[in-house]
Amino acid sequence: MHTHQESTVTLEELRSDLDEIDARFLEVIRERIQKCVDIGHFKREHDVPMMQPHRIGVVQERAARFGELHGVDPEFLRRLYDLVIEETCRVENQVIGDSV
Repeated sequence: MHTHQESTVTLEELRSDLDEIDARFLEVIRERIQKCVDIGHFKREHDVPMMQPHRIGVVQERAARFGELHGVDPEFLRRLYDLVIEETCRVENQVIGDSV
């Protein structure tokens, strides 16, 4: 990421920094989904149920606490994780369902 002195920074440089952050963010999302594929394979091989609601609550609460500590709206993070969890559950379900 670029570091800029406030007096010389341009909008293009700021947007370039944002693009770099977005690229890292998307890569981390891809890594998280891949890890959920790995978890789906583990669950299938060990007959572990797909849905584990307590785990969803733990993940959402951790995100909310992070928001409170770092000045990010905890409700925004809960909603963001709703989307992330929805997608990762779909992926895990596909992996587990492949064996049926």
